[in-house]
Amino acid sequence: MNPLLKPFDVPPFSKLNDSHYKPAFLEALKIAEKEVETIANSEEEATFENTIEALEFSGQQLERVASLFFNLNSAETNDKIQEIAKDISPLLAKFSNDIVLNEKLFGRIKYVFETIDKNSLSAEENTLLEKKYKNFSRNGANLKEEQKLRLREIDAKLAPLKLQFGENVLKETQSYELHITREEDLAGLPESVKEAAAQIAQSNNKSGWIITLDYPSYIPFMKYASNRALRKELSTAFGAKAFHGDSLDNQNNVLSIAKLRHERAQLLGYKSHAHFILEERMAETPENVFEFLDNLLIKAKPAALRELNELTDFAKGLDGVERLESWDAAYYSEKLKQHLFQFNDEVLKPFFELDRVIAGVFKITENLYGLRFEEVFDVETYHPEVKTYRIYDQNGAFISLFFADFHPREGKRAGAWMTSFKSQYILKGKNERPLISNVCNFTKPTKEKPSLLTFNEVTTLFHEFGHALHGILANTTYPSLSGTSVYWDFVELPSQILENWCYEEDALKLFAIHYKTKEPLPMGLVKKIKDAAKFQEGMATLRQISFGLLDMSWHAQDPSDIKSVKEHELKAFEKTALYPDNAETCMSTSFSHIFQGGYSAGYYSYKWAEVLDADAFDYFKTKGVFNKEIAAKFKENILSKGGTEKPMVLYKRFRGREPQIDALLKRAGLTDVSD
Repeated sequence: MNPLLKPFDVPPFSKLNDSHYKPAFLEALKIAEKEVETIANSEEEATFENTIEALEFSGQQLERVASLFFNLNSAETNDKIQEIAKDISPLLAKFSNDIVLNEKLFGRIKYVFETIDKNSLSAEENTLLEKKYKNFSRNGANLKEEQKLRLREIDAKLAPLKLQFGENVLKETQSYELHITREEDLAGLPESVKEAAAQIAQSNNKSGWIITLDYPSYIPFMKYASNRALRKELSTAFGAKAFHGDSLDNQNNVLSIAKLRHERAQLLGYKSHAHFILEERMAETPENVFEFLDNLLIKAKPAALRELNELTDFAKGLDGVERLESWDAAYYSEKLKQHLFQFNDEVLKPFFELDRVIAGVFKITENLYGLRFEEVFDVETYHPEVKTYRIYDQNGAFISLFFADFHPREGKRAGAWMTSFKSQYILKGKNERPLISNVCNFTKPTKEKPSLLTFNEVTTLFHEFGHALHGILANTTYPSLSGTSVYWDFVELPSQILENWCYEEDALKLFAIHYKTKEPLPMGLVKKIKDAAKFQEGMATLRQISFGLLDMSWHAQDPSDIKSVKEHELKAFEKTALYPDNAETCMSTSFSHIFQGGYSAGYYSYKWAEVLDADAFDYFKTKGVFNKEIAAKFKENILSKGGTEKPMVLYKRFRGREPQIDALLKRAGLTDVSD
């Protein structure tokens, strides 16, 4: 029997091969379709229990198969898996449409929505009811038949387009290599970076050194390599992903996705895709997003221009560079940072051994939330590098299984993310605990050294583990409201707030220990880390604003007249551009967050959530960063509640008021900036 069709608590990775996935999908789809039909065709009067709850818990087998498969398609993919994804995505889109366009089912949901006494339901039940009703009304249940047909066509086209977009970016990333054969071309690179580059070359049966577009390889080269021509070559390759006019080019995919999303939104009665998306966000409207970004722009741009002038003068004085280019930014910023603060990532890296950082983030969450982590070796994984942990609460009760996958390899997409193989929920009195995963791409250990992290990678690990905590500590009845199933502009609060502990002495002393000497990180360096956190914050903020504006430019207006992806992008960047444009590069063609992931009309949420996390952490600081009373309030009102109530309700219950921007501006050093 297909192992995916048997009940399992943990995915049976060792028993799986690629031939299992498609048959499992087809069978699980049949089962789910029957479950939905049974609900829709019931002759009993529609009630919350036999309609809303029944629909919520239908399709569980399909959900298990899909979660496992699409997680592997990101972390351990191959050509066959990608082919199956293309085949199955339209079927899943059709199934989803079959549900929301099922008139009998919608009739029952609408009856419950309009007739039930809302006061008889809990806050979570009311949220579920509203969510189910809106899922139908916002996805075409009220459309005429020919409009429903067009909606199906649009969704059937969008699913494979988004997949193709992601595959093209992955292939472009993995097909490029900068093969260096002369050691002088490595000038400026730390020994650890050279060693990693030599190891990549050796694994590819080549002499010399290889730099790739994977972040652990790309970022250090751009920061430290003094060969300006090679920095330009690498930067251009990174920025030109899926922008070569060949079979992996994403320009037509970008235009098609944007236009189909717009048509879909208009079909449903919305002015644009952004209007459709933001109805279910804290920001609520595109106008509010633009106002938010513009207010930040007013604060950040003067600071960014001052920082750019400082950097330009520094580069000219150091190397006679007359015009600073984008491929110079990281290099001279690092040099200036070293000059101003007398330290760099290479000084810090020996204090951030990956295993110790993992132990540190575990200890911090133990101190805050009473969690206990136990590494286990009896749980199946999809790759030998994946570590597994059982997590228990302060009373010794099991609360979650955690997978940790931390190094780049072939078949794994770049970046860092949190995901789940199973959500938390309560069914028939049993609290089903979640299976949560963090996937990152940190430098692998070598023969001479363990995996050592840059400080930026440390904050990345904390960020993703913050997302993981949102899933691990979930305690809701319904899976669709559990964990990270919240508004997109609220989902980054748990992740971004945890980054703050990376800057606190009481937290750093738990894990920042030199891997050789075992000496703790000197407190003088801790102060420098804090001071350096504000370094070029104006430029960093402007960069995030630019991404948010680019996202909104694709989704907050009619894209039908856009002919050139590059020209449209340049126009979107007009207010935020700091460096001369490189004609060979284009961000949109590899902007996976908005064209493949779930951040379309939502990229602004990173800065939005920074307001929340700065305000929330400021609350911790008033009582102490390990204050258990504040931690308990954060756990109870934010981490455990998922999407059971509106985010602002939950935040105000935690904080006692709405968030204020002051703490973010103070943290970023932008409080004294004026026009």
